[in-house]
Amino acid sequence: MNIVVGVTGGIAAYKAVAVVRALVLAGHDVHVVPTDAALRFVGLPTWEAISRNPVTTSVFDDVSEVRHVALGQRADAIVIAPATAAALAKLAAGISDDLLGTTVLASRAPLVIAPAMHTEMWQNPATVANVALLRERGVVFVGPADGQLTGADSGPGRLSEPDEIVAAVLSVLPGESASPAAVDASASAIPQDLAGRRVLVTAGGTREPIDPVRFVGNRSSGRQGVALALAAAARGADVTLLAANLDIAAPTGVRVVAVSTAAELREAALAATGEADVVIMAAAVADYRPVEIATAKIKKDDQGDELALRLVRNPDILRELTSVRRPGQTIVGFAAETEPDRDAQLALGRAKAARKGVDLLVLNRVGWHEGFQAETNEIIVIDAAGEIRAEATGSKASVADRILDLVTETAADAARTT
Repeated sequence: MNIVVGVTGGIAAYKAVAVVRALVLAGHDVHVVPTDAALRFVGLPTWEAISRNPVTTSVFDDVSEVRHVALGQRADAIVIAPATAAALAKLAAGISDDLLGTTVLASRAPLVIAPAMHTEMWQNPATVANVALLRERGVVFVGPADGQLTGADSGPGRLSEPDEIVAAVLSVLPGESASPAAVDASASAIPQDLAGRRVLVTAGGTREPIDPVRFVGNRSSGRQGVALALAAAARGADVTLLAANLDIAAPTGVRVVAVSTAAELREAALAATGEADVVIMAAAVADYRPVEIATAKIKKDDQGDELALRLVRNPDILRELTSVRRPGQTIVGFAAETEPDRDAQLALGRAKAARKGVDLLVLNRVGWHEGFQAETNEIIVIDAAGEIRAEATGSKASVADRILDLVTETAADAARTT
């Protein structure tokens, strides 16, 4: 496939090198179109060496070929990573004052955009409006992620990881026009072992209201669940994501159902699980909820120095799902533990796996600075018998792929024994 990678002028341009390399290694013909500002961060020789194609930024180069039109016409997909706020504004307005702009306007290929900018710029009403307009036109967005930005800043605006961007690009490639070699290369990069299967994923953290402005909740951002949903979709699955108060942008390319409380998540999960071949409960569900919810904001002057809350246990959603599972369905649970001792953590996980009746249980250690709201994860996966099936450390996208590897292996093992 012919893929154009546009790179605009942000510090995150260095990550685009990994995107180009992955697409080239997957067998695609990759043409990099950097803006002049992008070349101030990563030089032209790097792009040419990685892409294995000549690189230019000028509409006046290769005039005989009409390069500023030909690149877009030949493209099977275009991805812009990183895309700055200025780039989004120009794309929304259809401004084509450089080679990247003319390439996009001259193309009918799917367009994937991976934004990267400071949080204030991402949340500015002008940027919000530009993104909404581009989404309406069918543009696929990847991220931005929530995390450390340039300097001391942190928040939404961080460029998504290269493997997430590559997965999004490969998912929009037109299969009917792919050559056999390109199809084989893409398949080797992202296996289509979930094609034709329905996958239900939960992500985020539930919130149990105390009054109209306060709640009992947890620090889950939803990153791991979103990574699982995106990875499953890239592997060919029909994905439904039950999203509980995500701290990151909801993904495109999957069916998203917004929920907030444990009760809402339970209702949505029970409604969707009947059609699912795979259920992955990655959401952090509140164990308890307030017995009474105040109809107006609780005033501290009315309560004195202490406020007592009575809590009642929430239903065990995961156990309910395993109790009504249909034959052939694979169910994966998560267990977030603060226990620092590995053996003790495994003991907790094995007890939970037996209690919940899951096929796989993903153990991940969490704490003040790990697990929740982090870009990376460290997991141990055990099966129904309590045996360790895998351990993985890395980006949440790479961890998601390892989990899905085990899901397909477990489903295949179950099919062979029935």
